[in-house]
Amino acid sequence: MHRSLSIVSFLVENKPGVLFNVTNLFRRRGFNIESISVGPLDDPELARMTITVRADSRVLNQIVEQLDKMVDVIKVKRLDPIRTVAREMILVKLQTSDPMAREEALKNINSYHGLILDIDAESIIAEVTGETEMIDEFLKKVSPIGILEFSRTGVTALEKGRLRL
Repeated sequence: MHRSLSIVSFLVENKPGVLFNVTNLFRRRGFNIESISVGPLDDPELARMTITVRADSRVLNQIVEQLDKMVDVIKVKRLDPIRTVAREMILVKLQTSDPMAREEALKNINSYHGLILDIDAESIIAEVTGETEMIDEFLKKVSPIGILEFSRTGVTALEKGRLRL
């Protein structure tokens, strides 16, 4: 059974309990949500949820069908990876009290088109945005410098073209 990473995006009513109901569906099916991002739309009554999950096609189709039947879910779609722009953001605090570590950190942050948000004598906080694989690669590169802590947003995604979810 091949369990690939898939992105499911859906519009929901922006009200209390919706996130719980959606995540509970995944829990009942025995699937771990790899990442989740939720935010309101221009209409404050609606929100977009983007979930990444590892599942085979058959089970994922069942999950999408069950999500589509939920009262608070307005529209749901499994995004086609070829037609999708997906991004994740990370905030990372690096130990940079050593001048060589600071130089290496700045070089890596710049090579990944990151933004420096805070810098002091002991550390640098940077923001890097990109595809999940690129974020993973960035973390491997800066790990020898000394990662003090980091926070990732989870994937957010939109399909290319004029089609709307």
